[in-house]
Amino acid sequence: MTSRDTLRSTLTDAASMRVLAHPTRLRLLGLLRERGPQTAAQLGDVVDEAPGTVSYHLSKLATSDLIHAAEPQSADRRERWWQAAAPLTSWEPADLLDDPARLSASAALEKSIVQANAARYLQYVDARPALPREWVTAAAGGDRAIRLTVTELAALRAELESVVDRWVDVGAAHSPDADDGAETVVLAYHAYRHPGGAGA
Repeated sequence: MTSRDTLRSTLTDAASMRVLAHPTRLRLLGLLRERGPQTAAQLGDVVDEAPGTVSYHLSKLATSDLIHAAEPQSADRRERWWQAAAPLTSWEPADLLDDPARLSASAALEKSIVQANAARYLQYVDARPALPREWVTAAAGGDRAIRLTVTELAALRAELESVVDRWVDVGAAHSPDADDGAETVVLAYHAYRHPGGAGA
């Protein structure tokens, strides 16, 4: 197992995928990854949910080993703190093609992720007029249709993952407490065969 493998939670069963497919749980896991250890009350303030509701969702995430209890970050020992088990979650859809239950759960999770990414990007578009010009200029986005063989698509995937890993390491060097100009940058990309087939 590589060091990269230890930095991810790998989903293999339908139950865990369905747990994470819930939009609120997906957001809570993302917040724990971005902000570090949090309590249900702190998370509730962000997602606008009652602490009891947030605690329920956190317990569901914990049963799937996506989060676990964290060391208390305050003197109040009654507070329960949570942290993400890993900075990434992954699964391989190709491994699920012969298992209808897991394939259905994977599809539900992927659709939730796509919807969350779309909502976040729309939030960025709405906020863009108020952002510093240099951040708007530096942002990237686009889509292309490229004719590739399956081997070339696999090579593109490996190259993209290598590039992302390199920039994740760059980002990890920026301390959240440092005043070095770094901000959270969202990166989302897809490369897949057009479902319409050749020439579509």
